[in-house]
Amino acid sequence: MLKKEVLEIKKQFKKTDCGISRIAGCYVDGNKEKVTYIENGNFLNIEEDEMYKYLELAKKALSGTLGNNLLEYEFPLEEEKPGGHQQLLMGVRESELKNPELLDTFYEQVIANFEFAGNYLILLFYGAYDVPVRTKDNIKNQESDEVYQYMVCAICPVTLSKPGLSYLEEENIIGLRKRDWIVAPPECGFLFPAFNDRSTDIHAVLHYSKDPKNAHEEFVSGLLGCNTKMSAAVQKEAFQAIVQETLGEECNYETVTKIHEKLADMLPTPEEESATQEEEAPQIVEKEQIRRIFEESGVSEEAVGHLDEVYETNIGTEQLYVENIVDTKPVKVKTNDIVLNINPEVAARVKSTIVDGQKCLLIPINSDENITINGVDARP
Repeated sequence: MLKKEVLEIKKQFKKTDCGISRIAGCYVDGNKEKVTYIENGNFLNIEEDEMYKYLELAKKALSGTLGNNLLEYEFPLEEEKPGGHQQLLMGVRESELKNPELLDTFYEQVIANFEFAGNYLILLFYGAYDVPVRTKDNIKNQESDEVYQYMVCAICPVTLSKPGLSYLEEENIIGLRKRDWIVAPPECGFLFPAFNDRSTDIHAVLHYSKDPKNAHEEFVSGLLGCNTKMSAAVQKEAFQAIVQETLGEECNYETVTKIHEKLADMLPTPEEESATQEEEAPQIVEKEQIRRIFEESGVSEEAVGHLDEVYETNIGTEQLYVENIVDTKPVKVKTNDIVLNINPEVAARVKSTIVDGQKCLLIPINSDENITINGVDARP
């Protein structure tokens, strides 16, 4: 899915002209026992303030960055056959959340495949969207091309509010605040089916994880039946391993800096991102592009010759997204005792060299630059 397609669905989650018509849910305690249910789930009959809170949770389940918090998975063919994981999702969606037995089966599957220490709320939203036709110049036409029927799942931790003092109005005193259980934003969730090319794609699902470092792979494989993908954090670690293992003795400051500069050049400028961010899918960097970047950064032919083997070991058939392996934050250079944070745009100014037989990092300072030490301006 493209960002604009995710945004198009999220626009259905509003109080006026709301696209969601039904809601269902199950509250699960820390012992994985079902405590209570959300029943009689006509969403449009919910009080306005309560509806707004539910809509915020639904939006959160489609938030974050594609390729990072949001990952699209295709169902293996066997999962689309009777008894497969996709078939359960199809049944729940087609029932419009009105079949208690199917819902209970779904809740049981979530409980069995969601690893979480604590209480949580399983929320399901059902909606139908009359997809308007868009002209070639992207102008919306009122005619509907198809009806996209979807469900959004949000799995939200339920935590006990913090203790504190409060004004107790009935007693007219300051006393201990009553602690209660609060539904937090989703830990993970999904949109099914996917909305690809502004159309229903029952062969794919869009999965959300609040923390990309903990993408709940057990949930993806166990409940959705999909093959897991590398999270953003794992992609970055895998690329770092590729650089170190391929370059070997050539893995020096200058070469690594050049590699990251060339990767950063693949990212759109702020102006380009603003103009095209809703149209573009996450940018993939292929092995051959990495090979060319290594060569252009001065890596020897002999070292580059190890890339195929190293890439296969660390990446295999996975894909790397440029934005996941390029760090736009300050470049961090560490020794045993020193940590330097360097603006990526000037990282190439720093040089590694030998001075009086001692390995050094040389940081040139322009004549108009000041040095500040703990907030104190110091002269070079």
